[in-house]
Amino acid sequence: MREAVDREFVVGATRDEVWPRLLDVHAVASWLPIMHSVTEVSTGPSGIDGSSFQAAFEDKVGPFSLRADLHIEVAGVRDGEEVAIRARGEDRQIRSRIMIDAACALSDDGPGQTRVRLIGSYEITGRVATLGAGIIRSKATKLIDTFCTNATHGLTGTAG
Repeated sequence: MREAVDREFVVGATRDEVWPRLLDVHAVASWLPIMHSVTEVSTGPSGIDGSSFQAAFEDKVGPFSLRADLHIEVAGVRDGEEVAIRARGEDRQIRSRIMIDAACALSDDGPGQTRVRLIGSYEITGRVATLGAGIIRSKATKLIDTFCTNATHGLTGTAG
């Protein structure tokens, strides 16, 4: 099952203030409460672009407890404008895979405000996918909502 994601929200900070916070991998991972134990595997040749990380992704989806070890790669950076990631993981115990391709793009939205656009897709295959698209879509929507809410606070530097 593959689903597209396209969300926008505005934060009360300039793009120059938002950009370094968006590049803080540990902070960004903390905006998704099901992401744990993020560690850097390799540094990209020119900073964060091309860097890779390992993380544990744990959540309950229907009757399944999904725990996937994710390999996350920073797949592209346009300085001050966009950062893209690619994440792949598998829960061998319940034979399910998760694949995420996402980008976060920034644009000015008036004085002291930045528009953040989260675009991409996720795909879940294996036993978890047998639950049906509706259950997975509902769970994913709640996770994306949580991420956007936490990102709004994190990108403005306020506690969430």
